[in-house]
Amino acid sequence: DKDGKVTTDITKVPGYRLPTEAEWEYAARGGNDSNGYMYSGSDDVDEVAWYYSNSEDKTHEVGKKAPNELGIYDMSGNVWEWCSDWWYDYTETTKINPYNGTAGSYRVERGGSWYKVATCARVANRGNYSPTETYSGLGFRICRTVP
Repeated sequence: DKDGKVTTDITKVPGYRLPTEAEWEYAARGGNDSNGYMYSGSDDVDEVAWYYSNSEDKTHEVGKKAPNELGIYDMSGNVWEWCSDWWYDYTETTKINPYNGTAGSYRVERGGSWYKVATCARVANRGNYSPTETYSGLGFRICRTVP
């Protein structure tokens, strides 16, 4: 945290946070270097993702599959990743870089998981889950706000 003490609460660490859903998707798609792949870094899911058919029913160490165009690993598959947005239907907005900070019942999760089918690992796929519950197929990736 800001005092140099160990914490499990990311909100107490200045400058670090969960990505917005739009930030997550931008990174997963490869940013400005995007090749338009279906999965993060490839159209071949087995090159970049751990999912139901290849995971042996467990999470895997990050970086064992190929990275995407930005050099980021495991944006598709392995574990769903929390986003800071609350769940909403895309039909409710046409904005570029939308953010739903209004409290709701479910937070957005992206990326798919080791226990889901390959289509869940597509960069366009979205899910939602209650932030009060946990399971082994859900994790997070932190961002740092640059001043």
